[in-house]
Amino acid sequence: MKIPNKIKLANLPTPIEQLSFRGKKFLVKRDDYTGTDFSGNKIRKLEHLLYDAKKKKADTIFTCGGEQSNHCRATVSAAASVGLKTKLFLWGKDSGSSDGNLFLSKMYGANISFLNKRNYADVNEIMFEEKESLDTKGRKVYVIPEGGSTTLGIWGYILFMSELKKQIGTSKINGIISAAGTGGTTAGMMVGAALLKMKLKIFAVNVLYDEKEIKDKILHLTEGVISDYKLNCKINESDLEIIDGYSNEGYKNINKDKLDIITDLSQETGMLLDPAYTGKAFAAYNDHFLMNNKITQIIFLHTGGMIGAFSKRKKYLDSL
Repeated sequence: MKIPNKIKLANLPTPIEQLSFRGKKFLVKRDDYTGTDFSGNKIRKLEHLLYDAKKKKADTIFTCGGEQSNHCRATVSAAASVGLKTKLFLWGKDSGSSDGNLFLSKMYGANISFLNKRNYADVNEIMFEEKESLDTKGRKVYVIPEGGSTTLGIWGYILFMSELKKQIGTSKINGIISAAGTGGTTAGMMVGAALLKMKLKIFAVNVLYDEKEIKDKILHLTEGVISDYKLNCKINESDLEIIDGYSNEGYKNINKDKLDIITDLSQETGMLLDPAYTGKAFAAYNDHFLMNNKITQIIFLHTGGMIGAFSKRKKYLDSL
């Protein structure tokens, strides 16, 4: 098996901690500690994608997401650190008082186009059309799809499973849960577990796409990476479970019940969760695995994103 090359950007391995919430002990894998400016799960994917961009002599990265996208902010920061410019295609609008991830994306020098929800549905076509136009003028643009969820990008989380196995194995855990936006993190973990023959259940809390769509995206990515890299493993669909219903308020919003959980957790443990991903995933984790059990063997993956909390700080403070 030939593992794709990467640029070293993340601080690895990230630690595993035991915390306690409302009297229940649990384990958390702290991928919010992958780095400083570009911390979170996205950087594991970007290590491979930016290596590929540099290898192909790119001078500019195109990528996309919401105006508070962790992936976009991490991409701009990481790309700047290796000498690449970035253009972002963001679903949302520029309020004039940029906050959170949008503030940092601007500070790191991103060129930004804002799209409404209807136009954002065609964002891949928009990015590739502009890439083709610039390529004819001698520029070299490298396009990273939403979330960095490509068969190359998800190698970050295929390799993550080897890191997890070395740290804890499967004697103390029999499952892992995380938020799923575009599905790349979950897909990578599934393939990594299959390659290492780890008997783990992978739980994904869908926050952006509906249950069927995110499941299809995850399985499509697993099949794609196995085919592209001729991996000697097979995915068992029953090892994946989508935990639906935790983003009914919408990807960009979070309700009071979840904010109460975020507040209590931050005050009890010193660990902060974001409103789009980890806050919703932990609410699902609490409901399904913590509330009615003295101990759980499901580990929580903290994928980062806390910078997104700053754009919702009034709501956060109102929950105190």
